[in-house]
Amino acid sequence: MTDTGKNSTTGILRDGIAGAWPICLGYLAIGFAFGVIAQKAGLSTLQTGLMSLLVYAGSSQFIAVSMLGAGAGIASIIFTTFAVNLRHLLMSSALAPFLKNPGRGWLSLYAYGVTDESFAMNIARFRREDWDWRRALVLNHTANLSWIGCTMAGAYGGRYIPAGSFGLDYALPAMFICLLIFQCGSRLHVYVAVLSGIIAVALSLAFPGNFHVIIASIIAAAAGVALTHTEQSHDEGGHSGEL
Repeated sequence: MTDTGKNSTTGILRDGIAGAWPICLGYLAIGFAFGVIAQKAGLSTLQTGLMSLLVYAGSSQFIAVSMLGAGAGIASIIFTTFAVNLRHLLMSSALAPFLKNPGRGWLSLYAYGVTDESFAMNIARFRREDWDWRRALVLNHTANLSWIGCTMAGAYGGRYIPAGSFGLDYALPAMFICLLIFQCGSRLHVYVAVLSGIIAVALSLAFPGNFHVIIASIIAAAAGVALTHTEQSHDEGGHSGEL
C-alpha cells in the first residue's frame, strides 16, 4: 500500500478501528456487566448511557454506581472518583511526547477518550508501529462508542439477570490483568508490575481510600527508571573499559 493510501482518511479510519477491536471485544463483557450493576443500583438505560458518555471511566463508573447503591452522598462519590482517576495524569504524561502536533481542540477530544484500555493499546503502537494521533483518536472514540452501547445494553437487559450472576463483578479486574500481561514486554516491566502490586496491597491494608494506587504507581515507576539508568550506566562503563 502506498503512503498516500495509508494516510488517507479511509486508511486512518481502518487502522484506528482495527486497533480498537480488542477493546471493543472486552467491552462486550465489561460494559454489559457495568450496565447490569447500574440497573441494579437504580439507573435507567438512558441514565446509564449518559453516565458512560459524560464520565467514560470504567473503574470510576463501577465505583460510583456501587456507592450510589450504598446510599453515599454526591460529594463523597465525586471525590472518590476524582481520586481514582488521578492515574490519568500518569497516562497523559506518558502519551504527551507522541502528541505534539494536534491543536488544543484535537487534544481535548483525544484526552476525553483516554482510558486504561485505549492508553495500553495506543502507547504500544506509538512505540512499535507507524502510529499517529489521528489513528489514536479513531481508536479512542471507536472504543467510546462501543462502551456506551454495551453499557446501555447491559442496563436494558439487567432487569432479566439476577444480581451477582455469571461472575460479572469480576469482569473489570480480569480485563486489567489481561492488559497488564500484554504490556509486560521485558523483565523490567514484570518487576515494576509486581512491585507496584505489592506496594498497593500493603498500602491498602494500612490506609483507607484509593490513593494507594497512585502512590504505588509512582514508587514502582521511579524504581523502574532508576534501575534502567543503573543498567545503562553499567553498560556504558563496560564499553568504556573495553575501549
